[in-house]
Formats: sequence, structure tokens, C-alpha cells
Amino acid sequence: MPPPSEPPPEPEDCRQRALLFADLGRYDEATEEIAAGLAIAPADAALLATLSRIHLAADQPAAALVAADRAVAAAPEEINPLVVRAMALTDNSRYADAAGVATDVLRRWPADPYAQRTGAALLSEARNGQEALNAAWNAIRLAPADPDAHLVLAVVAARLRLFDLAQRAYGEALDRDAGIGDAQRDVGIVRLERRRWARALEELADEAALGTVVAAPDSPDRPSATPPDSADLPEPHTSPQPPLRSGPPKPFARINPPPDEAGGFDLPVIRPSKPVLDPSEDSAAALRQAVLYGANGTLVATVLTAAMATVSGGVSRVWAGMIGILLLVAVPIWLSRRLTEPLSSALNRLVARDRGRAVAVYAALTAPIFIVLYAVIGGLPFLITAMVAAAAAELLILARRS
Repeated sequence: MPPPSEPPPEPEDCRQRALLFADLGRYDEATEEIAAGLAIAPADAALLATLSRIHLAADQPAAALVAADRAVAAAPEEINPLVVRAMALTDNSRYADAAGVATDVLRRWPADPYAQRTGAALLSEARNGQEALNAAWNAIRLAPADPDAHLVLAVVAARLRLFDLAQRAYGEALDRDAGIGDAQRDVGIVRLERRRWARALEELADEAALGTVVAAPDSPDRPSATPPDSADLPEPHTSPQPPLRSGPPKPFARINPPPDEAGGFDLPVIRPSKPVLDPSEDSAAALRQAVLYGANGTLVATVLTAAMATVSGGVSRVWAGMIGILLLVAVPIWLSRRLTEPLSSALNRLVARDRGRAVAVYAALTAPIFIVLYAVIGGLPFLITAMVAAAAAELLILARRS
């Protein structure tokens, strides 16, 4: 009698094994486990968010953003995908987008301590200010005993050059969990946020030690170091307590002893050698949208320019120059914000896989050049060429979609 076949693994089992491998610094094997889970459940938000965290821990922000975008698409109402997406956006230097996600987290979960402290830290990474500081205070009001909330307040305050407040908040965090002092040396993704904030605070501590100049206390631009009025904050689940106790401040970061003195060793980090998710699907969707937007914009611009030419050739050429340059600048900028890889890489892959769609992209990107040539030289043939190129690009894209 043949032995019974083993049941296929559950996606959550794959995720748990990935967490174990990540705790050992073996991110390559962790991503293999996630890949096995995604083969069973390709739209599992927990797997995708975990994959994004693995890539963040392995310093692979582009791959992290691909996974985070798909996690948010799979579960747009969950907080975890939004958090990892904000971190990935920050690591990809897309600070405005990251600030928007962090603000959304703070707005949607005003009474959730995790959302408030994480949103505050993420907002301070992308666009620091009084809003981030208020959210950090709110997190402490909601969970006064949470060491991570005090750590986040220390990071936000230090970024605002409120070093006295940062020192006291860090001391409160150490009092509640001494392990925070060594958090920057952790490996894995279970406490990825804590390690991220601890490392940021360690870097900011050098500025405080060097005596960085801070704004004058009476400066109108200086954020307030005191907690905001409780009337401006949601009612906490627990009774408010004084978030910071009196006493001498502790230093920002503890000096870790060398590995031989500490009696331990640093685990080697093995990064994934290849991405689990193929970014071509996301890139193809972004390029398709860029073609449609750019082609439609070019068609409208050429029609309006031709209509103006019947009234005044000079006005028509001035208009053509402005709108042509706008299209030449706006479409690539929009693409750079949507793509999770360089534009050249996405175009090279598209040329290799689908020449027809690649022709459509290049036609849409170059059509505005003929509008600019009309503005500089004059002549309706340039407008006709721009219109034909834009129409051909849009037809190629629509034909392949159908």
C-alpha cells in the first residue's frame, strides 16, 4: 500500500518558517518559504507584507516596495501592509508618498496605540513636524507602559532637535524594556520597527553629543515639547499618566561591548539573490497607464493648438511650447513615481517581451516632442505627426488589452 501523500503546506506555516529563517539572518531562505506560500495563495496579504519586511531588513527597498504595493492591494483596510509600504516608500526616497501613507494611518486608527506610535515614527521619517510629535504623545497617552511608544517619542523629538525631551523619553523606554538598548543589533523582522527606530536614534545621538544648535525657545517655528491638549486627542483606553518621570536623563544609546566581551556573536546576514515577485507586472501596468494618459493629453493638446492656429499663429505656438514641455516633463515624473525600478530597466524588459507595446510607449513619450518642434519652428506637419504618433500608441495599447 503506497504511503499517503503529505498535505500541501498552509500559507501561514510558510510564513512562520520564514520568520524563523529571518531571525537567523538567512533572508534568502526566508524568501524561499514566502515564495512557496505565494505559490498556494498569491494574494495573501500577510505573506506579501512579510516578504516586504524581509526585503527591508535585507536593504532591498525596490523589491520591498513591490511586495508592499501588492499587500496593500490585497488588504487595503489592514494596517500592516500600509506600515510596510510607508517604510518602503521612505527607503526609496519617495518621502511625499510615505508622509501621505503615514498620515492616513494616523487618521484611520486614532485610538490604536500601535497605529499612533508607528504612524508618528513614519511621518517623522518623511516629513517631521508638530503633527508627528502630537501623534507620538498620543501613543503614550494610549499606552503609557509601552516601551516602543517612548522610543518613538525619543526619535521624533530628536529629529526636531528637542534633545532634552528625547533623552528623557529614551530613558523611559529603557526603564520599561532594557533590551531597547541593544535593539539596533537585532536580526530578523519580528521587531523590525523597533530596530529601525533604535538605529535612527543612534545616528541622531551623535548630533546631540556634538551640541547641535537648536531653535530658540521663543521661535514660532519651534515645535512644542509639551503634550498637546487632551481635548485635541482621542479618549485613551487607559487613564492618562504622566508620560515622563523626573530625574537625570539617560544617554541616547548604550555602547555595545565587542562580541567577545559580550559573550555572543553577530549572525551573518544572507540577502536574497533574486526577487520573489516579478516587478514586470507592476511596471507593465504603469507603462500602460502612462501611454494612455500621455497619448490622450497629446491628442487634446494638438487639437487645441490647431484650433488656436486658425486665430493667431503666435498664440498657438506659445501655447504649444508650454503644453509640450509640460507633457515631456509630467509623464516621466509620473512614471518615476509609479515604477518600483528604473525606467530604463522597465523599457528594456518591455522591448524584450513585447515589441508592440514597447513601440507604443516610445511613441507616446516622443509625441510631445513634435508639439515642441511646432512651437519652435512652426508648420502643421509637426502637429499632424504628434497626433498620429499619439493615436497609434493608444490604439496599440487598447488592442493588446482586448
